[in-house]
Amino acid sequence: MNQYNPEESPKAEDWLALDEQERVLLVEYFHRDARIPLPKRARRIHASLHAVVENQVAVRDQPVVQALERLTGEGVTRHEAIHAIGSVLVRVMRGVMNSESPGASASEDYYAELARLTRQSCYGEQAG
Repeated sequence: MNQYNPEESPKAEDWLALDEQERVLLVEYFHRDARIPLPKRARRIHASLHAVVENQVAVRDQPVVQALERLTGEGVTRHEAIHAIGSVLVRVMRGVMNSESPGASASEDYYAELARLTRQSCYGEQAG
């Protein structure tokens, strides 16, 4: 695998065969080549979050797969769905880091938030 495109799901075995650093670099190269502006200091973090979500999809982590399928089924691009899932991950991680006694509930919190993730919650659209 020598290219990444967030609009196409990478073949799981090819993606997982890569070293984690190679995955992150492929994501960085995609954003660079697509001329998607990102602050220089945020490029690696952004790419790392993409890679984490793609890893979860590749290993068929069901709550993540279901959220991705639900969002794309609602008309969100796959790329934006990856961002939305990554945003949930960051919120949960921030909560864990700010907690004085982080517990095993972090994954439960992550999965619960993913279960509530919709196009409306991503874009703040009003139902109607």
